[in-house]
Amino acid sequence: MASVVGLLEERALAARERVEGLREEADRVLAELAEAETDWQEWLIARQRVGEVLSVPRIREAGAADPVPAEEPSMPELEPEPLADAPAAVSVPGAARSGSIVPVWRPALTADALAVDYQRILSALVERRSGGGGVMTCQEIAVVLGLELCPTSVEGVRSKMKRLADRGWATESAPGRFTLADGPACGS
Repeated sequence: MASVVGLLEERALAARERVEGLREEADRVLAELAEAETDWQEWLIARQRVGEVLSVPRIREAGAADPVPAEEPSMPELEPEPLADAPAAVSVPGAARSGSIVPVWRPALTADALAVDYQRILSALVERRSGGGGVMTCQEIAVVLGLELCPTSVEGVRSKMKRLADRGWATESAPGRFTLADGPACGS
């Protein structure tokens, strides 16, 4: 029959071995996380650099035709208001460019990951929520953004709202009626 002290030593040894194994696994996961974060940051920088290169107008060469004009943005370019309710866990180096892909919302993302047009829409939804309301139609959003109330503008806003709703930044409570999703608003 084993002694009580011997049993305690046996259990303590097993617990210590488990702790050491978990520490090794944690170190491995932390190293893998650091590598993944570095890779992610490099892709963000690459995207920013490409955006900078593409946004610089081409220099007119002697005897060459006028450079191709840049595509006009679908909404006027105004300085976006910062989203007071948006989480600030991860900042993206430089705002996304117009026409960029809308990422799926997750707690680490801020509105800076979105193109300016989308940031302005989210700002309108945040403002509406802070005013006690919440739900907005595409026509109301177009008016807040200062767009002409014509089918083209409203459909552009509707397209952007559907994209934001599909990716978790907003919700469509009823057909054509949108509000800010709880995650981006609350940071949860």
